[in-house]
Amino acid sequence: MGSERQILAFGDSLFAGYNVDKGESYPARLEAALRARGINARVANAGVSGDTSAAGLQRLAFTLDAQKVQPELVILELGGNDLLRNLPPSETRANLAAMLDELARRKIPVLLMGMRAPPNLGADFVREFDGAYPALARQYGAALVPFFIEPVFDRPELIQPDRIHPTAEGIEVLVASTVGKVADALPEKPEEGKNGS
Repeated sequence: MGSERQILAFGDSLFAGYNVDKGESYPARLEAALRARGINARVANAGVSGDTSAAGLQRLAFTLDAQKVQPELVILELGGNDLLRNLPPSETRANLAAMLDELARRKIPVLLMGMRAPPNLGADFVREFDGAYPALARQYGAALVPFFIEPVFDRPELIQPDRIHPTAEGIEVLVASTVGKVADALPEKPEEGKNGS
């Protein structure tokens, strides 16, 4: 399988595994799916339920510093709680940009998990919020999943009764739809014996 590939899943309750067993969280199931593809992945779960993009920004550097080895890839998934609190999209975008700045400074590739605003927040809000993720991905050269929860958001049987969080089955669907993107976002390993600089 080769040497272990370190991935940091940094986000909110969608990563933390809200109301599901620890082994059923998105990072845990993603790790299993990557290993099934022959990628010796170790996916660290840095999801904190309730985190806004501002809260994520406050803990990102500390979280990165706490890793035993620098991750080869960070999956960045924040913004859903900003929506629930009706925070200005400009704030969400600025916080995400600051996190992407920090990751770029450390030369860590990023897969950005996009979110979409519900139509009831108004056309201007939706346009500004939804547009932030692809624009930031282009600006920072990050890989992008345009709408992370798209495979489950209109399938109530895959959503918990709170109508927000996916069930364990829903998480499996999210993993199946994104594992290829994660695998593609992992940087290619330098060949053994070559200087990787």
